Amino acid sequence: MDGQGNLTVQRLAFWGIPLSLGVMGLKMVAWWVTGSVALLSDGLESTVNVVAACIAYFVIRYAQKPADHDHPFGHHKAEYLSAVTEGALIVVAALMIVNEAIGHLAAPRMLDAPVLGLAINFGAGVINAVWARLLIRTGRKYRSAALVADGQHIMSDVVTSVGVLIGLLLVIATGYAIFDPVLAILVAINIIYQGWKVISHSIGGLMDQAVEPEEEEAIKQAIATHAAGSIGVHDLKTRRAGAVTFVDFHLVVPAAMPVRQAHDICDRLEDAIRAVHPGASIAIHVEPEGERAHGIRVKVVRDA
Repeated sequence: MDGQGNLTVQRLAFWGIPLSLGVMGLKMVAWWVTGSVALLSDGLESTVNVVAACIAYFVIRYAQKPADHDHPFGHHKAEYLSAVTEGALIVVAALMIVNEAIGHLAAPRMLDAPVLGLAINFGAGVINAVWARLLIRTGRKYRSAALVADGQHIMSDVVTSVGVLIGLLLVIATGYAIFDPVLAILVAINIIYQGWKVISHSIGGLMDQAVEPEEEEAIKQAIATHAAGSIGVHDLKTRRAGAVTFVDFHLVVPAAMPVRQAHDICDRLEDAIRAVHPGASIAIHVEPEGERAHGIRVKVVRDA
């Protein structure tokens, strides 16, 4: 990620704090005017959004710090810690919703001022939807795990709001107040699922999971078509830490090849890989022919 990308991610993370506070305020007002437990559940989830936005902002700033003596590979993985924390907060919010809804199953109540409450909640949902799409798109563009996780969390909030609106319209149309707490529980189940997805993806990053198959294939293709002069490539390894993709492999060259020529091949390969993965961190181990190949191999395209 370049300097402009870092600045863009930081700015979005910062503005997420006041925006999440505003949306939370709107949802709590919607609950206050209606007395709906489903709208209260929606508002409770938004309180988690505020905490998550604060965590994301400070973690993103830390993750963008340059490598130092104690962290020679950089601080990128801090973003995954933020995403795991956010996923856990999503689950906590869902459990809070279930607890609140169960208390209203035995004594459901009809809504006060339902039209006004639903209108306010709808407006908050629209704001969240636009903001979530912006966060996810920008986070994927600049490979910010924390920003993507924040966007996915807010998008789960949008799904919650849509479900709440539909359910409360059923309450108004049918007169059955029981739909209100039942709907809140169904929404909580969806929120738990969304939280689990955020956590599992982030744990993969913390555990040095390889890049996605299509991304690995692009790396293999770049190596295969730009390794002319070498004998082969093996022991290819990839992983991602935040915005940076790490690529490591062994390059086999003729035993008599001069160091300068082998170095030129490495430079060519690094440029080709960074063309498909900008900002990639690449380590190439050059070894003479005759060494036993192991790990993932790449078939080098020979010159015609």
